[in-house]
Amino acid sequence: MAGRVPYWRLSGFYFCYFALLGTWLPYWALYLKSLDFSSEDIGILTALVMGTKIVAPNLWGWLADTYGYRTRIIRFGAFAAILAFAGVYLRSDFWWLAAVVVTYSFFWNAVLAQFDVLTLSHLSGRYGRYSLIRVWGSIGFILAVLVVGWWLDRQPIVHLLYIISILLTGIWLASLLVSEKGESAVHNKNLRQSLGGILRRPAVISFFVISFFLQLSHGPYYTFFSIYLEAHSYSKTEIGVLWSLGVIAEVFLFMGMHRVLSAFSLRNIVLWSLALSCLRWLLIAFFVDYPWILIIAQCLHAASFGSYHAAGIEIIRTCFVGHQGQGMALYSGLSFGLGGAVGAILSGWVWDFSGVLCFVVAAFSAAVAYWLAWRYLHLTKESGAAT
Repeated sequence: MAGRVPYWRLSGFYFCYFALLGTWLPYWALYLKSLDFSSEDIGILTALVMGTKIVAPNLWGWLADTYGYRTRIIRFGAFAAILAFAGVYLRSDFWWLAAVVVTYSFFWNAVLAQFDVLTLSHLSGRYGRYSLIRVWGSIGFILAVLVVGWWLDRQPIVHLLYIISILLTGIWLASLLVSEKGESAVHNKNLRQSLGGILRRPAVISFFVISFFLQLSHGPYYTFFSIYLEAHSYSKTEIGVLWSLGVIAEVFLFMGMHRVLSAFSLRNIVLWSLALSCLRWLLIAFFVDYPWILIIAQCLHAASFGSYHAAGIEIIRTCFVGHQGQGMALYSGLSFGLGGAVGAILSGWVWDFSGVLCFVVAAFSAAVAYWLAWRYLHLTKESGAAT
């Protein structure tokens, strides 16, 4: 990678951001369970984090695309998230935690979509190399999952809160090291297409709907996978190892993703990602007591998240010319936000009936996404842009 690209500063941000995610996703539900919240309460509190992604990234994306100053928005969001999360140290009742989670995640969820745009602006035409920077986020996730799981097997679960605060501070400090790059919104006006015109394209609509159903299918995984494993006698260390295996597979994928993007069409990458996602949830549903099958299922995270996300970033880049901030925000909001929130709430309702049923519903949602992609996701051969 050319010297003018701040590779390590960009990578350092992703490392800290996804280390926090690797701390939050596997262990936040366990912390809530330690407070004796019901399955429905845990589902709602998890959904709130995802639900703020529906609004927050779109607001910040519009501000960044309209007025510029993307790095200022990233830094402000990261710092405000630190202050908002500090509320967890004051009280732990349901409504207070709900308010803290909504406020904290409103700012935290403003950060990633805009940083992705910032990263692409630094790559200046070598967009396939995005995955070589983003891979450090996966490495941060792996280390956090393993180390935090090991630590929480030996220390009270309340230590999770301290670790999250430390990592939020790391995200903010990393954001201070990356400068603004690329043309301002004013200079990009001549290159812009109509946002309304872009959003009316059938393939763009289908991409967002597909992303919604795929992330809905992740709802039981992000909300109850750790509890599911704990109920089947897995230790927190073993839970951490299983979470990390999925992201290790993702790391290997990201290291070669620029070659995959060159060799295969975005449509085929999306279709294979969705088919393997469906298989993953079925394996978790019916073979949770077989560690070696769970290892295979976790390795399929490279498809259910890794390859689909890399293809999605490329679709957004090529479709939303002049509106990439809002494109990334819509992708984040409608998939990780709305899809993740609906998935978390539904899994909270279904969980008390059957953990197996939760993951069967997840597989069905991924199958719906596959059918929609096969039927409606048609992209131009040259650039992958939607038609």
